[in-house]
Amino acid sequence: MKSDLRVGVAGLGTVGAGTVRLLQENAGLIAARAGRAIKVTAVSARNRELDRGVDVSGLVWHQDAVALAHNPDVDVVVELIGGAEGPARALAEAALGLRKPLVTANKALLAVHGAELAAVAEAAGVALGYEAAVAGGIPIIKALREGLAGNRISRVAGILNGTCNYILTVMREEKRDFHDVLADAQALGYAEADPSFDIDGIDAAHKLAILAALAFGRPVDFAAVHVEGIRRVSALDISFAEELGYRIKLLGIARETGAGVEVRVHPAMVPKTALLASVDGVYNAVLAEGDFAGTMFLQGRGAGAGPTASAVVADLIDIARGKAIPVWGAASVALSDRASVPISGHVGAYFLRLMVVDQPGVLADVTAILRDHGVSLESMLQHGRKPDEAVPIVLVTHETTEAAIAGAIARIAELTAVLESPALIRIEPN
Repeated sequence: MKSDLRVGVAGLGTVGAGTVRLLQENAGLIAARAGRAIKVTAVSARNRELDRGVDVSGLVWHQDAVALAHNPDVDVVVELIGGAEGPARALAEAALGLRKPLVTANKALLAVHGAELAAVAEAAGVALGYEAAVAGGIPIIKALREGLAGNRISRVAGILNGTCNYILTVMREEKRDFHDVLADAQALGYAEADPSFDIDGIDAAHKLAILAALAFGRPVDFAAVHVEGIRRVSALDISFAEELGYRIKLLGIARETGAGVEVRVHPAMVPKTALLASVDGVYNAVLAEGDFAGTMFLQGRGAGAGPTASAVVADLIDIARGKAIPVWGAASVALSDRASVPISGHVGAYFLRLMVVDQPGVLADVTAILRDHGVSLESMLQHGRKPDEAVPIVLVTHETTEAAIAGAIARIAELTAVLESPALIRIEPN
C-alpha cells in the first residue's frame, strides 16, 4: 500500500469536525477504497479550547490557516472556513500556489473566484475538489463531471437550499405566513439569526453558478445568475398554487436556449406531479437532462455534518487514488464562451396575484393592459364578491416574455384599484 495521504483541515465547525470524525471512525474502510490511509495531521481554527466532539489532541494546531498550507506534513488542504474572501481565499491560493491539492465545501469562494482558482490548479497540475460545495451529500458534481461526461446537458434544475425548502413546506402544510415560519426555523436551528443569505437566494445562486459551469462547460460566472428569494411568497400564493395543481419551490435553473444559457434562482410553481414538487422539508434535489442519458434525479440532505463530510472525503479518496479530472470538466482552453441570457429574455408562463378593490371595471382594466402588452390569459381565479373591499384575483398566463409581463405589471401597479405590489411567480413546466 502507498504511503499515507496527510490531510490538513482548516475550519473545525460542524463540517470540519464531521470530516475529522469520519476519517477517524471509518479509517479502515476509507483506506481500502483509497488504496492508502488518509490521515489528518494538522488542523486550523480560531478557538483551540472549544469542545467539538472530536479528538484533535494529537494533531498539529495552526492558528493561521495559511500556515497550515505551508506545513510540510500536509499533502492535501481541506478548506472548510467559508466565505468568498479573507482567510478562505488566502488559504486556497496558498495551497494551490504550493502545488498542494485543495478540497473545499465553499460554494461562495468557487462561485466568485472559481475561474481563477481553477486556472491556478490547472497550471500547478493539482486537483481542486468541491463535491461538498453543492447539495451536501448528493454526488451531483461527480454525476455531471463524470457520469454524464458524454452527454450534452440541456437543463439542470434543483432545490438547492434546505432552509427555504423547509419554510415553504411548513407554510403549505400548516397554512402559516412566511415570517411566522421563519421565526420557528430560526428557533429550530434550520435558519441563521441573519437568514438573508438563504432566504434571499444567494446561497442557492452560488451553488447554481457552479452547476451551470459544469453542465455547460463554461467558466463559472456568479454575476450572470438572476437571483430572487422567498420573502414575498405568501400563504395566499401557496394556497392558490395548490388549487391550481402546483407547488411553490425556490429553484435554481440553468437551461440551454436558442439565445444562450439561462441561469436563474427564484420561486417557481411546479406541477404537483413533477419530481421536484415532492421534495419537502430540509432536503435538496437536483435534476439534470442529458441528450443520451435522459433525465437524472438525485435527492438527499443538502447540509449537515454527515452528508457534507461524506462529500469532502469522497474527494480525498479520489486524490489518494491519483484520479485527475479538470476542475470544470474540461481544460480551460476547451471551455465554451456561450452567452448568458438575461432574465428579460426568459419565455414562460406566469402566475400573477393582485389585491384589488372589488368594484366594476377593475378586471377589464387589468386585462386590457395585459392585452396591450401581448400577454394572453390561460385561466383566472376569484372567490366570491366583496364589493368595495380588497379581494385577491389570480391570473395565469400563456407563455410570454419576461419583458412583456414586466411592462404589464408596471402599468397594473399604477391602477388606483390595485392596493399592493402585484405578486409574480414563474411557472416551470416540469
